[in-house]
Amino acid sequence: MKFQIKHEIKGRIRFHVVQKKQMTCEQADILLYYLENMEGVESVKVYDRTADAVVCYKADADGLVRRNIIKGIQKFVYEKVEVPDGIIENSGRNLNREFQEKMIGQIMAHYARKILLPAPFRAVYTGVKSIGYIWKGIRTLAQRKLEVPVLDATAIGVSILRGNYDTASSVMFLLGIGELLEDWTHKKSVGDLARIMSLNVEKVWLKTEDGEVLVPYSQIKQGDSIVVHMGNVIPFDGIVSAGEAMVNQASLTGESMPVRKADQASVYAGTVVEEGEITVEVKAVGGSGRYDKIVTMIEDSQKLKSGLEGKAEHLADKLVPYTLAGTGLVYLATRNATKAIAVLMVDFSCALKLAMPISVLSAIREASQHNVTVKGGKYMEAVAEADTIVFDKTGTLTKAEPTVAEVVPFGENNADEMLRMAACMEEHFPHSMAKAVVDAALKKELDHEEMHSKVQYVVAHGISTTIEGKTAIIGSYHFVFEDENCKIPEGEEAKFEALPEEYSHLYLALEGTLAAVICIEDPLREEAADVIKKLKKAGITKVVMMTGDSERTAAAIAKRVGVDEYYSEVLPEDKANFITKEKEKGRKVMMIGDGINDSPALSAASVGIAVSDGAEIAKEIADITISAESLYEVVVLKQLSNALLKRIHTNYRSIVAINSSLIVLGVAGVLAPATSALCHNVSTLLISLKSMKNLLP
Repeated sequence: MKFQIKHEIKGRIRFHVVQKKQMTCEQADILLYYLENMEGVESVKVYDRTADAVVCYKADADGLVRRNIIKGIQKFVYEKVEVPDGIIENSGRNLNREFQEKMIGQIMAHYARKILLPAPFRAVYTGVKSIGYIWKGIRTLAQRKLEVPVLDATAIGVSILRGNYDTASSVMFLLGIGELLEDWTHKKSVGDLARIMSLNVEKVWLKTEDGEVLVPYSQIKQGDSIVVHMGNVIPFDGIVSAGEAMVNQASLTGESMPVRKADQASVYAGTVVEEGEITVEVKAVGGSGRYDKIVTMIEDSQKLKSGLEGKAEHLADKLVPYTLAGTGLVYLATRNATKAIAVLMVDFSCALKLAMPISVLSAIREASQHNVTVKGGKYMEAVAEADTIVFDKTGTLTKAEPTVAEVVPFGENNADEMLRMAACMEEHFPHSMAKAVVDAALKKELDHEEMHSKVQYVVAHGISTTIEGKTAIIGSYHFVFEDENCKIPEGEEAKFEALPEEYSHLYLALEGTLAAVICIEDPLREEAADVIKKLKKAGITKVVMMTGDSERTAAAIAKRVGVDEYYSEVLPEDKANFITKEKEKGRKVMMIGDGINDSPALSAASVGIAVSDGAEIAKEIADITISAESLYEVVVLKQLSNALLKRIHTNYRSIVAINSSLIVLGVAGVLAPATSALCHNVSTLLISLKSMKNLLP
């Protein structure tokens, strides 16, 4: 590809793509995807109208990253880049261009009519256009409602009856621009949210004649049979051909209660198996259908509306009768139609209805820029009001990538063979500990092909199966020794007591006898202590840590991170019960977790937050998802939510102050009705545009 470097500083290059035709939206998205996936690239912006791209990268001393980026751009060819399904179709770039062109068209057409059309023609055009607004107001009245359309229709109708065609035209123009801005912001925010929520599956269990094989998502074709285990997402639309499961369909229906799925039942991409295991015959592949379903679910549900947003809409409609009554009273008191219309031209309702939703949707969009997915405005309000936060330990306060430090075999077992066996069992279940075992086996090139029969997962305890005719279980101390009554091999009690205390332990038993202990190194996140300090500064008064680990491990972690309370050796129901009791005391509780065992607590909390590389069911149930890269995202979320509430309250005060002033000036005769209407609509637009700005610097 031919290109010119237009500007460059260390760590940032702006270049222009040299091509004969204007860059299309599709080409811009392909280039964006290509550049974002280059090694060392931190962020990319592609401007399709100017065919420019800005690349920010990690600058190194010898300039190797820069040279590789330049070489990559030189080799770039649109047709040779394989972009995953749904990325181009749902990028939102076409939407932005469409609304930009609509807005420019409306503004140019309005002022062209004002300058070029003679007054009589303008009057006819304004009269014809007003019919739509007046008819909408009449329909609202026919439904026995006094809402904003009635006010708009009255203001426009009275202006036309008095011959103030310019005033009516200005009011309709500004209302049209406001509606366009609201529609644009809403669709963009919903689109951004849906893209983040869209399915992101890398590998799938394919059922073959030889058993289950883990294959890339892209290799699955229509008609293939895939196996979905407990806690995993269903990656494709299909029909259940074997097995039975309880499936959580909240991502598509908004209903959190799981639905039973058995033979010949239809299942949908993005839903999650909460209990059981099913084999699914794939009926549709590709991501666009999943995206469309999410958009529909978001737009049809009330999840996007915060309590304050709903109150604003309700208040806006309640104010309409008072505005109409105020208009009548001013006319009766002054017998001056101009002063009465000044009240009619200025109302609080449209500003409230426009600015509040834009504030909420813009905040959701801004959160996504910080790798935080918020499923609705009411959850940001809940975060702002939260005074208590509960952390799961593993994969949350500790790093999301624990590693196997040591495998301690018991009896005559071999360490590598025990690790291979553990990986074979653990690879079916999405948890950071399980992933550590599987990764350790891969590093040692231990082939852990399917040897076992059906795997049973016991939440917060462990896994049981049969391998080569022997009962095999792996999991917590409580599960292995207390629930399953396994024994330590005779004469190896001292070896068991000498296990390293600094590690978390997974116990593997065969035929009721301990076969190995897998020591997991689960280092604390470097930022954990600082995050807790910042959360307290942002308004959190109580920080709690809950873990299934031993008292010794929990106490050490709690002391290092500075939590107010901690609880060890807890079960999923213990976490949920604790949160319920806190809420009964009047506290607003946030819960952060990543595992299947965190799901009940995430549901019980005022707002549940899941770590993105945790169990699919945790992400499904959670109201908010953060990336696994840094806990600072929780602080950003709290700061954003606090700032959103502050902005909403500021908007309330601004709307009341500005519109009250305009009404007083209109009644006093200082401002003409047309000027009042112009000032009112301009102030509404300015408040709305300000609401679209980022909340954080």
